[in-house]
Amino acid sequence: MVILVDQFNLPDDIFEIVFATSQQKIVAKVLINCFKENNSELTKTEMSLFATKLHEGNLITYIDEEPYKGKQIKLSYNKRQFYDRILTPMRSMGLIDYDLYKKTYKISENFNRLMMKIGLMWVKEIRKPVVDFRIKAEQV
Repeated sequence: MVILVDQFNLPDDIFEIVFATSQQKIVAKVLINCFKENNSELTKTEMSLFATKLHEGNLITYIDEEPYKGKQIKLSYNKRQFYDRILTPMRSMGLIDYDLYKKTYKISENFNRLMMKIGLMWVKEIRKPVVDFRIKAEQV
């Protein structure tokens, strides 16, 4: 997953940075709220039920954004796309962990560690000594 960040126009919402579309952002926010309601952990079965409800358009929720603010709405999102575009990227970025033994998904802080590691990689790069690198002009 690619995250494009503009340091001068950084949105207040992390989901706007991580997800490309507003629909993905909304579904991811609802998923995280579902985690929070369940002590930050969902079983594999609970995740499947969430994805099925979403797929069937039976997931009823409130959204804190205009034009939906304060309104109860039904969300619909394709189950396969939910796994491919929301859950899998959230796992690969470290926002969510999956425990193979307990078969549970859990909110994770690994994303924060990853961002710090990337920052340290950048600091290391800019402190490297100059490499003898020349561009040779092609003769015509």
